[in-house]
Amino acid sequence: MREDVEKRCVSLGRYIVRTGATVRQAAQAFGMSKSSVHKDMHDRLRGIHPGLFAEVEEILRYHQAVRHLRGGAATRRRWQMIREKTQHQ
Repeated sequence: MREDVEKRCVSLGRYIVRTGATVRQAAQAFGMSKSSVHKDMHDRLRGIHPGLFAEVEEILRYHQAVRHLRGGAATRRRWQMIREKTQHQ
């Protein structure tokens, strides 16, 4: 594997562990697509740095477990904002 890809994987992994970022947040911070971050974290990092992979995997599993809660909260905020706009008109 190319050295720059390996460095990117490790940098992404460290960023996720340090900040607790989601795949989407990490992708935005590094200017990458979500699928590239996902591929780097799930496929490549395992072979490059197994210890870091275990830490990242734990964080990403947590995010996956609570994503339905975040989606519900975002929908609730959206509808509250819509209601407030219609009340003020």
